[in-house]
Amino acid sequence: MKQRRLNYNHTIYASFIGFIVQAINNNFIPLLFLTFSAQYGIPLTQITLLITINFAVQFVVDLIAAFYVDRLGYRPAVVLAHILSFAGLFSLSILPDLFNQPFYGLVIPVIIYGMGGGLLEVLLSPIVEASPTEHKESAMSLLHSFYCWGHVGVVVLSSLYFLFAGVENWQGLAVFWSLIPLGNAVFFSQVPIKHVMDHSTRSRSFKQLFTNKLFIVMVIIMIGAGASEQAVSQWMSAFAETGLGLSKAFSDLTGPLIFAVAMGLSRVLYGKYGSKFPLKPFMTASAALCFTSFLMIALSPWAVLALIGCALAGFSVGIMWPGTFSLAAQGIPRGGTMMYAFLALAGDIGCAVGPTVVGVTAGLFSGGLQTGILFASIFPLLLIGGIYFIKKVSVEKVQRQSERSLV
Repeated sequence: MKQRRLNYNHTIYASFIGFIVQAINNNFIPLLFLTFSAQYGIPLTQITLLITINFAVQFVVDLIAAFYVDRLGYRPAVVLAHILSFAGLFSLSILPDLFNQPFYGLVIPVIIYGMGGGLLEVLLSPIVEASPTEHKESAMSLLHSFYCWGHVGVVVLSSLYFLFAGVENWQGLAVFWSLIPLGNAVFFSQVPIKHVMDHSTRSRSFKQLFTNKLFIVMVIIMIGAGASEQAVSQWMSAFAETGLGLSKAFSDLTGPLIFAVAMGLSRVLYGKYGSKFPLKPFMTASAALCFTSFLMIALSPWAVLALIGCALAGFSVGIMWPGTFSLAAQGIPRGGTMMYAFLALAGDIGCAVGPTVVGVTAGLFSGGLQTGILFASIFPLLLIGGIYFIKKVSVEKVQRQSERSLV
């Protein structure tokens, strides 16, 4: 029987699964914080450091990958990313019981899959961008939606597992989640992968990128997008608790899920219908909606309306990450892998800054979270200003090309 040859559609599918792996890396272990505290006697203040460690490792890997991933090659790097994700998740089921201090048995797996997550963050977008498919903006938006659906799937399926198998048997679930990156590593080893830059063409250097005004604006947009996303999503559980009168435990699940579904929905809608809507106007409208949603959250006298504002924030910010990647690919020729790595790095910086600004501002003023969100509305304004600048540069570029054609 003749074996079916894998094509670039399969490469796209593997990339979709790659973002699900990233969602597992980032969202599985927080579901077990209370369990770890009770089972191993670790203070919650110490356990929550695992999130910081995970994103710190991804940050460092993003930075290193910007300079070295091209030398390693896309296929070896993306397969390595999945193997590291598998190793981290699988070892999570074993190492805590082998250490006298179980906390270190948790830190090591987090570091391992954090390295895998950092590589995935850098590699998946350029792999999709380089694949010879139509409607790249739509494909990029759909790609990033799989992180949202992965997040939802991790929370829902893990909750069902805990309900029927018992949370005390969490090690079996860790092994189950580890099989997804293992299988996708095999998948990625077989699909065709094209480099975002032709080997005969030299990509821009670090200096060339950071002296490009358009790239700097793209970085600012990514920081604003990450900050806008996490400034709200990190506080969704609090709004769910006060707005819907839900229990603390149920709010911790419901709040983030509402945000993830809203953000995933916006990415799917643009992925399906994006060819009918020019990207820049769509991003401008989304940025304006994002700013409006922040005002709803901050100024509404009703908690339920603030909760709706949180969902709108998720919907509006959904296009920003994939849209910025697509605009960068169009507007900065020869950006190469380094461009994608630094854009991902900028997004991570925004994700760290956003919740911090909300929390610090809320602590300084008596208005609480609403005051923090009001102060954080500067981030959607960054999005609006950045997109306006990109549109202005694009118009000026067209005018210059028209003038040259007349000479």
